[in-house]
Amino acid sequence: MTQTWPETVLVLGLLLFAFLILGGTAATVLEFRKNRIDAQRDEELRQLVGRYEKLAENTLDAQQRVAADVSELRTRTASIEQILRTVE
Repeated sequence: MTQTWPETVLVLGLLLFAFLILGGTAATVLEFRKNRIDAQRDEELRQLVGRYEKLAENTLDAQQRVAADVSELRTRTASIEQILRTVE
């Protein structure tokens, strides 16, 4: 079976078109997949930042309570020292 040049060019053109369509489809699928993974990673990062902010807030509250407790203990210690000085 022999083919003429126009038929060969047509077959090669159709094959090239099919490869272009296949390549474009593959590139689009990969880009959508990449975007979905990036969105998921961004969401995980947002959750991590949220947990960090909550931990930082809780830590600050705890530090402030400890500072208040230490201040109160200093005041009590000073009062006890004063009482002991008056007893001497």
